[in-house]
Amino acid sequence: MPNYAYRGRDARGGLVTGRLEGADSGAVADQLLSIGVTPVDIQPAGGSMPIEAPEWWRRLSAPSISDVDVMLFSRQMYALLKAGVPIMRALAGLQQSTRNASLAEVIADLRNSLDAGRELSAAMRNHPRVFSPFYVSVIRIGEATGELDQSFNRMFGYMEFDKEIRDRIKAAVRYPIIVLIVIAVAVAVVNFFVIPAFAKIFEAQKVPLPLLTQFLIGMSNAFLGYWPVMLGALAAAIFGAQIYLGTEQGRYRWDRWKLRLPLAGPIILRATLARFARGMSLAVRAGVPIVQAMSVVAEVVANSYMSLRITQMRDGVERGESVMRTATASGIFTPVVLEMISVGEETGELDDLMDEVADMYEREVDYEIRNLAANIEPVLTIALGVMVLILALGVFLPIWGLGNVMLKK
Repeated sequence: MPNYAYRGRDARGGLVTGRLEGADSGAVADQLLSIGVTPVDIQPAGGSMPIEAPEWWRRLSAPSISDVDVMLFSRQMYALLKAGVPIMRALAGLQQSTRNASLAEVIADLRNSLDAGRELSAAMRNHPRVFSPFYVSVIRIGEATGELDQSFNRMFGYMEFDKEIRDRIKAAVRYPIIVLIVIAVAVAVVNFFVIPAFAKIFEAQKVPLPLLTQFLIGMSNAFLGYWPVMLGALAAAIFGAQIYLGTEQGRYRWDRWKLRLPLAGPIILRATLARFARGMSLAVRAGVPIVQAMSVVAEVVANSYMSLRITQMRDGVERGESVMRTATASGIFTPVVLEMISVGEETGELDDLMDEVADMYEREVDYEIRNLAANIEPVLTIALGVMVLILALGVFLPIWGLGNVMLKK
């Protein structure tokens, strides 16, 4: 029988490697499971045992786990659990079928934890980079209510909605960013190559230069003489900004400033509120207490300013205030949305009404994203026109003067 090299994890999560004989990889997997080893990778072995990479290198070269991977994992878990497949078999099947080695190791760790008697939500809490606190809370409620399959399905729907919102915003700002990069490249080419060539001609012919041309030549000379300093200052500014944004205060101010941008700010605000409303609806429908729901949703809205507002709402509810009152005090909801929250709280259908709020904000985001390009294009067109006019006047006015000098000669 052929030999297979395997990597796996024992009951304590330790790495185990070796070689086994078997009819196929499935038979080898069965042998490993029978001795308490969860297989991570099984490959046909050659003449010699492959050299195991160091642990630090394996961690560095391991593929990252994206939101799409977690989405697919959630959807597949829902389908398997709904079909009546036991959770250990479901996890074993997903571990063998996933193409992401890092996700396979996470699933293997989940299986080890379940085998040791721990709950799935507790096992997921050990992987905060893969499963958010909100995800873990919804799964924990699913375990308590016996609706684990529905919890996975709800998380799939929530993550799909969140990804769609983020993709729409990225698509909307892609065109302006490309135009700004093109403008920056054009300015660099003009300052490094075009203006210096014309400056030599004007200097040789001793043509009197207009003020605008003198300004362009001075700016070009500054670029040519100090570009290393400018480049270093730009790099230092970017590095300093990253350090500042890594602080709590810097992140808070940046997140608040983003919401006040002229064109993109309203879109980011509505998208964040849609994410909050959808998360609240999902948490309340899953049975999460409203105070706890606000706590976990505040951590996943991806905006420090909005997170503080939601935390203030949670504190108000903890003091005994109504959701409507705390939502009004937050100052982030429109009157129409406040009315919907009030009706949902009075009728006990807050989850359905929060879904309506999310749908409303999603429609507004979709409308504003479609109009964003139309609103930005005139601004970019005017900016390009002004730049071209300045360059044209600064370069061609001296050329006309040079023509007059040549005619007089």
